[in-house]
Amino acid sequence: MNKTQLVDAIAAKSGLTKVDAKKAIDAFIEVTAETLKNDKIQLVGFGTFGVQERAARTGRNPRTKETIKIAAKKLVKFKAGSELEAKIQ
Repeated sequence: MNKTQLVDAIAAKSGLTKVDAKKAIDAFIEVTAETLKNDKIQLVGFGTFGVQERAARTGRNPRTKETIKIAAKKLVKFKAGSELEAKIQ
């Protein structure tokens, strides 16, 4: 499902217009990104969004077998809640 399909589905399910549904999704994405810079987000029944830091490390280019340095970075992690997991079973 892409963003347009998600907007259509949310608009149909909630009775919102497509414009309002798109605004809601965009606002959720923006607020989530801002919040994850400093904190985690827990949505009871849905799941938890958090940030995990990955340390710098060395890797190997599989084509040339050359050793390369991989920079440290932050990853967004999502752990599904029990209610969400139960609904997809």
